[in-house]
Amino acid sequence: MNQTTKEKLELVNGVLSEADKYNHALALINFDMETICPPGAMEEQGELLSFLGNKLFLLIKDEKFIEAGEYLYEHRDELDEFDRVMAEQLHRDYRKIKNLTPEKQLEFSRVFNKAFVDWTNARKNSDFSLFAESLQKVKEVTLEDLSLREKDEETKNMSVMDELLNDYERGMGTKELDACFEHCKERLVPLLKKIQASKKVIRTDFMHRKVTDEQQKKMTEYLMSVIKYDRNRGTYALSEHPFTNLMAKDDVRITTHFYEDDFASNMYSVIHEGGHALFEMYQPVENFEHHINTEKTLGMHESVSRMYENRIGRSKSFVHLIYPKVCEIFPEAMEGVSEKELYEALNEVKASLIRTEADEFTYTFHIIIRYELEKEIMAGTIDIADLPKKWKEKYEEYLGVSPQNDREGVLQDVHWSSGFGYFPTYSIGNMYNSMYYKCMDEAIDVDKCVEAGDFDKINGWMKENVFKKADRLAPSAWIKDITGRDFTPDDFLDYLEEKYSKIYEL
Repeated sequence: MNQTTKEKLELVNGVLSEADKYNHALALINFDMETICPPGAMEEQGELLSFLGNKLFLLIKDEKFIEAGEYLYEHRDELDEFDRVMAEQLHRDYRKIKNLTPEKQLEFSRVFNKAFVDWTNARKNSDFSLFAESLQKVKEVTLEDLSLREKDEETKNMSVMDELLNDYERGMGTKELDACFEHCKERLVPLLKKIQASKKVIRTDFMHRKVTDEQQKKMTEYLMSVIKYDRNRGTYALSEHPFTNLMAKDDVRITTHFYEDDFASNMYSVIHEGGHALFEMYQPVENFEHHINTEKTLGMHESVSRMYENRIGRSKSFVHLIYPKVCEIFPEAMEGVSEKELYEALNEVKASLIRTEADEFTYTFHIIIRYELEKEIMAGTIDIADLPKKWKEKYEEYLGVSPQNDREGVLQDVHWSSGFGYFPTYSIGNMYNSMYYKCMDEAIDVDKCVEAGDFDKINGWMKENVFKKADRLAPSAWIKDITGRDFTPDDFLDYLEEKYSKIYEL
């Protein structure tokens, strides 16, 4: 590395270290807003987010920083692997903000922050009209933001929706997703009909017996310990919509939600968010040192969280592991319930309205519905005001159920308050983890590890094979590096067919 490159790298690292402090503060405020912030303080907190976010934007728009970052990109062959990844990401980020002024960035930020506040209020009142105006503005600023971006060879021929999808999962556009979801429908729709026609009766009455918050706290603590979530580097709180937040290298927090008549909801929120947290906790320390610790795509992230939640968390081996503790913590709810009945109830296939409560079989349909609506929103073929009606029609078409109000319909997810293109990553994640689960099972016998509660071995395999290179590789290269194969949805579809054919005795 020559002297000039060394000096540019030092300048860039200095600015990024300062940026990390702003991001840490922003994450703390965001966590506060979604957990314990008083309703009357939400708008003021949102203004603080916008203010600090704008300070951060000014920092990374500094001409010397930009010049140094572009120099490193042009001389990336001189850098080590970690710094090369950092330089490439800086270049992608610069392309997005090159024509974005600080004033415009602040304007956009205020739109998104107000949209979150309005969504929270609309959901509380089950009234989409309270959110519609903000959602329209989110669409408008999203389109304006995309129009300001500098195009390159990768993005110059992308549609609006393709570019949004690419922001969340590089290399995955409408062409790939349309084909993927059509294939899913071809295989899942006939199987769903067979399941619905099955005479197999699954007992679920006990799943809605009432439990206390104190009992759910104990279950939360237990599950966090089972999956080896490091309580010295993380904690949990309650929120309307469960999430995970990476504050800093040694601070990864999760949230969950307690329902007195649905103890499984909290259990699987904890395991899901705990999976996200493990991904952050067990990543290489070099990621933080080289400022690439947020390069994981959402598809990668969802693959991990949904593997812990579903592939492991709803398996016979995991139910066998936790069954005694579930009975101990929820004695009234579990009275007269066998281990087999708990396993079957946790895997019941039932058309439902709420994505986060959906079984892993019908979950894909929830994502397809949102993906199809997002394409229409961004193409301008649907009016924002008509979304509740269109949402209802889609649910009737795909799942045969219909929301009775906006809260259980179009307002159930927070995602659209910050933009579009996220939802497909949930399904992509299911498909990724079905591919690498096979590799893990061949290496360590996952069921045997789970039954023994040996999550150190599971987490160790994940750390070495799934987490290690996630921030350094594009998704297609990452999944091929783990499995030796190109992306395919078939492993996931095969898994669903085998598992649910046995449960429903098809």
